[in-house]
Amino acid sequence: MGILLIAFTLLAGGYIGWAIGANDAANCVGADIGSGKMTVWQGIIITCFFSFLGAFFLGSKVIKTIGKGIVPLDKLDPNVAVLVALAACFGAGTWVLIATLRGLPVSTSHAIVGAVAGAGLAIGAPVIWKKLLDIFICWILTPVGSAIISYILYRPFRRIFYYLVPRRFNEGVATVLVFVTSIYMAFTWGANDVANATGIITGAGIMNAKQAAVFGSIAIIIGIVTFGRKVIQTVGFGITRLAPLMAIVAELACALNVNLYTVFGIPVSTSHSVVGAVVGVGLVKGIKMVNKKMLGEIVFAWSLTPFASGVISFLAITLLKLLFK
Repeated sequence: MGILLIAFTLLAGGYIGWAIGANDAANCVGADIGSGKMTVWQGIIITCFFSFLGAFFLGSKVIKTIGKGIVPLDKLDPNVAVLVALAACFGAGTWVLIATLRGLPVSTSHAIVGAVAGAGLAIGAPVIWKKLLDIFICWILTPVGSAIISYILYRPFRRIFYYLVPRRFNEGVATVLVFVTSIYMAFTWGANDVANATGIITGAGIMNAKQAAVFGSIAIIIGIVTFGRKVIQTVGFGITRLAPLMAIVAELACALNVNLYTVFGIPVSTSHSVVGAVVGVGLVKGIKMVNKKMLGEIVFAWSLTPFASGVISFLAITLLKLLFK
């Protein structure tokens, strides 16, 4: 296994981790910042710290799915496996970066899964289509599930909140709950999404799951700090205007949804989950409260993501085959 090839692959893994941090930080704190109860920098600090903990303590299951469940990299020639990892990281990272520049919250899970499949097809490796189908079904269920949970939870949560909390403490308790749900969301995001940056590197045998979790978390944190604001603005202010209690319910619904899939090692989109949850609480106030134009742009970007990243990785591996014969 060539040292140069490994170095390029690690660089590509850092690249997609950076792109994930830039795009997906909004999933954890965008709604809360939009509610006015949290500043952008408070959100960034919470996301960096607790996503690292989630990746380290709960990220190994989804890392294994990305690394071996779509294309069995551990059964390929080591050089071929690293080549697939390099192309997939580059393809997924490039598409996520393009979406981030547009301020659109896309699915990094969709991007890496599409990129792995595209690279596998380009090099003639076996693609486990049944696993892809299972993941695809979960992709459809993710935003719908979050929207339903947040829509159902909002009214009873609001009644309970105002019944139990004295009026003079409403603001303070709401602020505390905003931060608590953000912490939970950041933890579950780290647990599920760090695999998108490093699962393929683990599958290629370059790192073990714990090493990959640390490496991916550092890359993601750099992405959050340097370039995370743009998509935060979209999720926080572009879809619907969120009152604090709406933000709390949206974050809680999203985190519960993602946590369930993470336990089963399924890579799902926290972007889909949080947008679905935000739409769900927005619909409580009526369809007019939802920015349908912005939502349409987001859904269009979602539909393109696995195919665009797959095409980029397919083309990338075709070029890499010429460079690393």
